[in-house]
Amino acid sequence: MDIVIEKGTEFDIDQLAQLYDDLNDFLAGSINYPGWIKGVYPIRENAVNGVTNDNLYVAKIAGKIVGSIILSHEPEPAYSKARWKIDSDYSSIFVVYTFVVHPDYLKNGIGTSLMDFAAQYCMAEHAKSIRLDVYENNVPAIKLYEKCGFEYIDTVDLGLGNYGLNHFKLYEKLLQ
Repeated sequence: MDIVIEKGTEFDIDQLAQLYDDLNDFLAGSINYPGWIKGVYPIRENAVNGVTNDNLYVAKIAGKIVGSIILSHEPEPAYSKARWKIDSDYSSIFVVYTFVVHPDYLKNGIGTSLMDFAAQYCMAEHAKSIRLDVYENNVPAIKLYEKCGFEYIDTVDLGLGNYGLNHFKLYEKLLQ
């Protein structure tokens, strides 16, 4: 499988919205590790914002979007409570958002390819680190992040308790 990772465009939004719905339907019928809810997160608006902000990337196989990632310089407010490995403003730090893999392509290396792309891209942009948060019970994602060199930093509340998501683990990967 040849995976092509490229910047998402407005022409990708419909396919991304469908991917989000397919993934949420899949999660609703199995173990919902990330705690995502169809119509709440991720949704079409996340794709629109990622394309508008020019920071959404898609993984494609034979022209079909099989995964996506957003690389932003905007942290969640709770990130300020953590003691990160590197002290820097977010102009030189990327934060991972809306990291998804289509359920038909899980365990096929798409997630690893997207994480490797993120590290290479961020290094090319002279970033000092990549940060992310993950719901504490999202064991498959945590294993992937640790395999890709991310280190656990802290556990915080991102204010999503209304959805039963009280604690998120923060991870960081140093690039320099």
